Amino acid sequence: MRHWAVVIVVVVVECSSMVWGQGIEDIVFYDAFESGDTSGWWAPARVGETGQETCYDEAGTVIACAGTGQDGDIQPGVAWPEPQFVDNADGTVTDMLTGLVWLKDAICFGWRSWTDALSDANTLASDSCGLTDGSVADDWRLPSTNELQSLVDYEYYSPALSNGEGTARWTEGDVFAGVQMMFYWSSKSYALNPSFAYYVNFMNGLVGDTGKASTCCVWPVRGGL
Repeated sequence: MRHWAVVIVVVVVECSSMVWGQGIEDIVFYDAFESGDTSGWWAPARVGETGQETCYDEAGTVIACAGTGQDGDIQPGVAWPEPQFVDNADGTVTDMLTGLVWLKDAICFGWRSWTDALSDANTLASDSCGLTDGSVADDWRLPSTNELQSLVDYEYYSPALSNGEGTARWTEGDVFAGVQMMFYWSSKSYALNPSFAYYVNFMNGLVGDTGKASTCCVWPVRGGL
C-alpha cells in the first residue's frame, strides 16, 4: 500500500525584478520515499527541486548564489534524475522523478473549456492522440496543479520546462510535442469561487485561476493513484 503525507512547501521563484511566491500543498509524489519509516501510515513525500540554479539581486541582475539563501543557492528537494523524462515510444512520456505518465502530445485537444477538458482526459484511450499504449477510457485524467507543477523547471522561461535529459530548456520533440507557452487546465476548482479553476502557465510556471468557461490547453496524465 502506498502511504502519502500532506506537506506544505513554499517555493519562491525570482524572475527579473519580480519575486513570485507559490504555495504547494497535498504533495503526491508517491512511488518511493527518500527517508523515514514507511511501515506506518505516514512517511515523507518526495518533493523535487524547482530546477532554479541562477540567483538575482533586487534589480533582476544575475549574481553569485553562494550565501544568498535563494532557491538557486539552497536548491532544496530531491534532485531530478537524468534523464528526467523518458519517451516510451507509445505516445507517452514517463517522469522519472514522480513516476507519472504524460501524454506526449501536449496540444492534441487544442484549447478547451474546463468541463470539456475533464471529459477529454477521462475518455482518452489508445489509438487516439498518437497513443499505442493499450490504455482505455478512465485510465487518463486531468492533472492536479501539483502534478502539472512537477513538470516545471524554474530555471527556464518560455517554456518553463526542461528537455528529456533535464539539461536544457525544452525544444520541440524533446521529449514532448506541441507544448504551448500558455495555460494548461488543472482538475482543481477554486474554493472561493467554484466557477473558476486553476491552471499552470507553462510560459513561466506560475499558477493562476480563470473561469471554467474560458479555454485552456489539456495535458492528460495517468498513474499515481
